[in-house]
Amino acid sequence: MLLKTFSKLKTFFVYPYSSKLIFDRQLVWISLCLMMIGLLVVASASVPISIRLTNRPFYFMFRHSVFLILALFISAVILQISLHYWFKYSSILLAISFLFLVFVLVMGKSVNGASRWISLGVFNFQPAEVAKLSLFVFMAGYLVRKQQEVQETFFGGFMKPMIVFASLAILLLGQPDFGTIIVMLVTLFGMLFIAGAKISQFIALMVSGVIAIIALIVAKPYRMQRITSFLDPWQDPFGSGYQLTQSLMAFGRGAWFGQGLGNSVQKLEYLPEAHTDFVLAVLAEELGFVGVVLVLMLIFVLVMKAIFIGEQAFKNNQFFSGYLAFGIGIWFAFQTLVNVGAVVGIIPTKGLTLPLISYGGSSLIVMSIAISILLRIDYECRFLLQNGYSADKKINEKE
Repeated sequence: MLLKTFSKLKTFFVYPYSSKLIFDRQLVWISLCLMMIGLLVVASASVPISIRLTNRPFYFMFRHSVFLILALFISAVILQISLHYWFKYSSILLAISFLFLVFVLVMGKSVNGASRWISLGVFNFQPAEVAKLSLFVFMAGYLVRKQQEVQETFFGGFMKPMIVFASLAILLLGQPDFGTIIVMLVTLFGMLFIAGAKISQFIALMVSGVIAIIALIVAKPYRMQRITSFLDPWQDPFGSGYQLTQSLMAFGRGAWFGQGLGNSVQKLEYLPEAHTDFVLAVLAEELGFVGVVLVLMLIFVLVMKAIFIGEQAFKNNQFFSGYLAFGIGIWFAFQTLVNVGAVVGIIPTKGLTLPLISYGGSSLIVMSIAISILLRIDYECRFLLQNGYSADKKINEKE
């Protein structure tokens, strides 16, 4: 029964590879739909803060439109790059991310007490977004080179990537950006699990990870305050629980079908970060439960696409592509889970965007690049392999 269901899902989510199509149109349309929904909701949610800061009601909408056009242009360029080059230069890409993270600590722009951005004049660049993608690309390459070590040894195969992650985590804690660290760690664990790492290694690291997370929470009073306010936000609705209570009010007002696009009350500067981290709350108030489910279903289908593309890559012995596709799928799924969980009060508040929806140039561009990489993986699986060429075949021959 489960196998039949899985087979039907696969048939729906992935075009047959005997098709004459050179790319997965469903993946393109789903991504574009999410981007357009994001543009509409950001346009609505950002009007009050745009008026207050610039006296122009659609200031943030125009900026988001520019980011969207830039993301599509960069994605079109990235789509032309073979997976072979991503593998070849994965270490260099990671090293550049390290340099960016160091630079942001030294000369970064501080917003709301967090130094996460590098000012480029026209917009602020967030290196943590690039660091996520570069880590997953590096990890996919590492798993191709060291798969046997990962499966058989603890320090040689399993701990080396964790040391790389720990180095990134230290730099991210300096910003601070606790949410990105959690997303990286979970995605890394997922990729290692797919590569066949031992369960005992996961248990040991999970225990260590939980202890480290508890220590980090206790070490900083504001993190402990987030935990306590998340458990009972109504205990201090005008203090530590203010943002979450306003978000829950937005969900309550939205009911089944919402108040209508543009009719949110909470966006009138009652709800902080209404167009960024908490954009889903505004969407819920204006489009209701039905609108939220639609958006989450689109993201769910996108994640399933990534998983099935990764599976197809493995079947064609494109191991780097397979690991990277699975990593992107886990990344999108978990970041969505964290964002939604924080907005509805299931988990403590984290500064993470809703993929392809929230306002933010760095996040939108990097996630668009990730979609382009998925499309490239799918493209190579469909046709380059049929012509006897494989980027990963070259990789495997070198090994």
